[in-house]
Amino acid sequence: MVRERVVIRSKEEIALSRHAGELAAQVLAMIGEYVRPGVTTDELDRICHDFIVNDLKAIPANIGYHGYPKTVCASVNHVVCHGIPGDKKLHDGDIVNIDVALIKDGWFGDTSRMYYAGKPSILAKRLVDTTYEAMLAGIRAVRPGATLGDVGYAIQSVAHREGFSVVRAYCGHGIGTTYHDDPQVLHYGRPSTGLTLRPGMIFTIEPMINAGKPDTRQLADGWTVVTRDRSLSAQWEHMVAVTETGFQVLTQWPDGLGEFARYGAVDGSIAVTATTAGIANVNAA
Repeated sequence: MVRERVVIRSKEEIALSRHAGELAAQVLAMIGEYVRPGVTTDELDRICHDFIVNDLKAIPANIGYHGYPKTVCASVNHVVCHGIPGDKKLHDGDIVNIDVALIKDGWFGDTSRMYYAGKPSILAKRLVDTTYEAMLAGIRAVRPGATLGDVGYAIQSVAHREGFSVVRAYCGHGIGTTYHDDPQVLHYGRPSTGLTLRPGMIFTIEPMINAGKPDTRQLADGWTVVTRDRSLSAQWEHMVAVTETGFQVLTQWPDGLGEFARYGAVDGSIAVTATTAGIANVNAA
């Protein structure tokens, strides 16, 4: 059995990580108004790139990472993750995950969020809502002495309650001055199993949940992952630090929680109504 390397960060280091995470969250808040029918994912990628470089004065982390060619991942409908932006236009009813990572002062920020292009189907909205609720359940399971199995179990319990499945082939990860680090954060598990959480740990929680079966396959481009049965898939991602008393979300949305405030505040923050047109909960109307 391979022991995972556990990195414990100081309060000062967590603050640097949070700064990078908050900048990444700004990208997702900014891009929402551009997500609409008729736009291409390549156009969205270009807008994100320009904002990261010119406005945030940060470095896009994805470009060139193991050969990845773009700034963001844009995963539409049955694409689970790592969708490469291209010239295909979004259509009314599409659901889109945009996953952004950047580097600021040597620290990585990594987060993703769901958007609607137009009005989603009832199934699509239920999947997007459930996936958010599942991520939040996983986050709320984070505290010193809890285990990664507790986190995974909390996530899968929400997904299975709604008749959805959790993707097992991809997981969350440690993050800091390295993009992908230990520990691996599975989005399924058994309570009281796996790595015990300690204050100072930083990792992502980013469940991918399918409307159909959990099986996936990778396309010939070497990146794009789709559901094998072509069912819809959704994903949300936050960076989380373990604190002495619980957790701190390092990628808080600057534009508020919007309709997702009904699931309760994250990290004890005040829920503010979102005004960004493209965010999933707002654009559903």
